[in-house]
Amino acid sequence: MDNRAGEMETFLAVADGGSFASAAKALRQTPSAISRTIGRLEARLGVLLIRRTTRALALTAEGERYRERVAALLAELDALEGGLAQEAEGPRGPLRVNASVPFGTQCLLPILPRFLDACPGIELTLSLSDTLVDLVEERADIAIRIGPLRDTRLRAKKLGRSAMAVVASPTYLDTYGTPASPADLAHHRCLRFSFRRTVDSWPFRTGKTVVQRPVDGPFMGNSGEVVRLMAVAGGGIARLGRFHIAMDLAAGRLVEILPDHNPGDGEDIHALYAAHERTATRIRAFLDFLEAELVLPE
Repeated sequence: MDNRAGEMETFLAVADGGSFASAAKALRQTPSAISRTIGRLEARLGVLLIRRTTRALALTAEGERYRERVAALLAELDALEGGLAQEAEGPRGPLRVNASVPFGTQCLLPILPRFLDACPGIELTLSLSDTLVDLVEERADIAIRIGPLRDTRLRAKKLGRSAMAVVASPTYLDTYGTPASPADLAHHRCLRFSFRRTVDSWPFRTGKTVVQRPVDGPFMGNSGEVVRLMAVAGGGIARLGRFHIAMDLAAGRLVEILPDHNPGDGEDIHALYAAHERTATRIRAFLDFLEAELVLPE
């Protein structure tokens, strides 16, 4: 008996992961087993699907067409089986979600008990990390990202937008004074990020013009949570997403400064999942839950 569905799954894992090794990790097999499966598939079809070199793998034209058709076919198969299963007992199975530490602690964890109550058949694993993970490598079903999207291989569902605010603790402001204008930041300790993709300037509105204002300070953090905690401790002035500092603002641990100069910018928040994923019912259930329950501060 042949296993065409299994061969298709293996081929998609290789195509999306870009290597036998990544497919082997995702499917919990050995790279040699993956290679043999692809070889059998190509022999049965009589065409070369993957061009192998010493440095990388690339799909042939036939491979690209096969990938498109196979993804659609397996999507239909999963929809059929998943729909029947969901009708009988609701979404079931393991669900692995990855998010940044700030978003996970401030936005996800407070509402996740309601998701587990609504979907008792799902076993949820939440991984919080400020390092961007590869869905295939980490075997995550959904990753929540804040900011520009860089991986076009993934599907994206927009969850909302994170507005920004410049804040400091009352202790810091009592000690060093409250800036009256963006220019005053030159005389203050501004808390910065150590990410390579960040720049040491913040946007401010003056009249109808938005200008990038250089900032400096003796402290840098490698995550939003590190910077938030340093700001709460009185270590300086920070610029963070409102979702991250909403409770601190409400409790008075942080105070917004220069609100009249806030340019109103922000970063989009998306839930990402693999493009070849047949939108399993457990994934769709979580995406629908976030759409209905996730509330981001203005």
